[in-house]
Amino acid sequence: MTLALMILGLSVVAGLAGLIVVGLRRHAASDLPSESLQDRLWQVAESEERYRVLVEATTQAVVQRDGQGRITFASEGFAALLGAKPLDLIGSTLTPQVLERGPVQVRPDGVRRVEERLVPVDGHPRWFSFVELPAAGSEGGPNWLRAGSDVTEHVEAVRSLDEARSRAESANVAKSRFLATVSHELRTPLNGILGMADLLLDTRLDPEQRTYVEALRTSGKALLTLVDGILDFSRIEAGRLDLAAEPFDAALLVEGVAELLAPRAQDKGLEIALDIADDLVALRVGDADRVRQILLNLAGNAVKFTQTGGVGVSLTREGEGIALTIEDTGPGMAEDRIPILFEEFEQGDGSASRRHEGTGLGLSITRRLVERMGGTIEARSTLGRGSTFRVVLPLPVAEGATAPAAPPALRARRVLIVADSPFQAPALARRLTRSGAAAVVVGTVEAGLDALASAAFDAVIADRCLGDAPVRALAAEAGRCGVRCRLILLSPFDRREFGAVNASGFDSYLIKPVRARSLFDRLLEPNAAPAQVRPEALPEVTPAEAGTEPPPPVRAAAAMASSGRRVLLAEDNPINALLATKALERLGAQVTLARDGLEALAIAEAQGPFDLALIDIRMPGLDGLETARRLRAREAQTKASPLHMVALTANTGREDMEAAEAAGFDGFLAKPLNLRALPGLLEGRREAA
Repeated sequence: MTLALMILGLSVVAGLAGLIVVGLRRHAASDLPSESLQDRLWQVAESEERYRVLVEATTQAVVQRDGQGRITFASEGFAALLGAKPLDLIGSTLTPQVLERGPVQVRPDGVRRVEERLVPVDGHPRWFSFVELPAAGSEGGPNWLRAGSDVTEHVEAVRSLDEARSRAESANVAKSRFLATVSHELRTPLNGILGMADLLLDTRLDPEQRTYVEALRTSGKALLTLVDGILDFSRIEAGRLDLAAEPFDAALLVEGVAELLAPRAQDKGLEIALDIADDLVALRVGDADRVRQILLNLAGNAVKFTQTGGVGVSLTREGEGIALTIEDTGPGMAEDRIPILFEEFEQGDGSASRRHEGTGLGLSITRRLVERMGGTIEARSTLGRGSTFRVVLPLPVAEGATAPAAPPALRARRVLIVADSPFQAPALARRLTRSGAAAVVVGTVEAGLDALASAAFDAVIADRCLGDAPVRALAAEAGRCGVRCRLILLSPFDRREFGAVNASGFDSYLIKPVRARSLFDRLLEPNAAPAQVRPEALPEVTPAEAGTEPPPPVRAAAAMASSGRRVLLAEDNPINALLATKALERLGAQVTLARDGLEALAIAEAQGPFDLALIDIRMPGLDGLETARRLRAREAQTKASPLHMVALTANTGREDMEAAEAAGFDGFLAKPLNLRALPGLLEGRREAA
């Protein structure tokens, strides 16, 4: 716009100069004084020269043409394009050769802008950006003034940027295809390794054989963890990690993670404790799977690196969001390691003699996930004294969420906690204090006996880790002192070994990590019979891992529950087909195998109906998604009852789940297969694992 105004000003000044010259001649002819006109003429001439110099300095090619296209003015720059002098071009219609022309942009005021690639006299094409506007006309029509600047470098830079962007987009597409392929190709054999190990552990093995198979399964799981970490990191790098925004219960999620890690911690002699704030609105909107991954990475690392003591996990309210805090009594880190701890391929111990292996991607992935959610993560650590990680996530409260219920009132109650515990005992004490109770924590049975002798208590909570005989003696003394509620803290493993709690002098038990609901239920109903162990508190290991032969009656009951269920299995990989078939048959199901999608369609039509269809997504000929679409279309035509279909896939991205759902699948089962999900599938429950 500025350039157009400058050119227009030059044209106006030139026109004024012409008018003044005509007026001066008329004055001279009539012998009128002309000094003022002469001064005005000099002023206009100076203005014209200033405009001309300014335009020449800011533009490289200026040309004016009349209605017939003849040049009435040409700058030195325009003439140089044609290898001529400006005066030699007057009256001609010459113009440089145009190789390319961009779109013409016309403004409301009539000014036009266009980019052209011209061939100057030197033969080297150059890009020019021209501005065109009408000027004072003549008898032949209006003149057009055109001014342009060399923008070759800018155009080439833009084109290079576009090409780079296009290459980057192509690279991202290629990387996404690579991730999908690698995920499938790695998980498919891992599915066979881990699945067959699970099946083998469920058979009668001698101790030596069981040790070998357990080592095989442990190594396979370690490889799967490594693969998952690398794939997650690659997805983030490729910008392919999409976050869901769905309601979920943050408290249940944190409880589930703590209980999932409990067997691993307790197997090392560690405790893992949980503390959830009473004022927290648990129903939040966000990606539950990624929040779980963040917590699993941090709490899992704490369990991995801690040798004595324990791990504490807390969930609190932070502004409008939530805060997760993970503390441990591990070895800690040197202060200079903390700033680089969240970088790729870094660990707290960077020496060659470190005790733990790993890629160093877990914390890097965690940091990126937290940042993608708009949150923050920080670490504090003291060498030899443990570490604390705190994550703040701005997850809003879900619509329709209710305010948290007030904790039960335990005013005037005194509770004695006897446990040598860095996290579980303090967490229980905080819970009780917030409910109005007075909690006393001591670390030994002797201190507990002294406390019972010096004060009256309504309840005693003792940790079995202090020893079976000492805690039984403590329970007996508490009974003699009139304590009406005596509880023992047990791990899931302890529950199997300790035997009947009533025979040991206790009224009931609490499974570690202790949920607040369980604590209050026991304290408010001290004489109630012990509840069954909640399923989520059981260790995430097979019976074989616990060192016992799986009880045949349990398998028989599962098989009886699933007896007669007809399952259509579409799987082209023979090892995975054998694995799924044997696992289903052990549950009493009747399995019909199809090697591809077309065979699955034919079997479904000829041998149906089936109670369940497990269909692999990647199959030759007709893939699983198209197979599902055709099965659903056939059901719509025949008005048949819908078949319960579950997708089997080694691709675990959210887009894969969405594609399966869009194709008509009811569930999504990722490889390696979680064999524990199969009974639920046979009972008709919708599963996504």
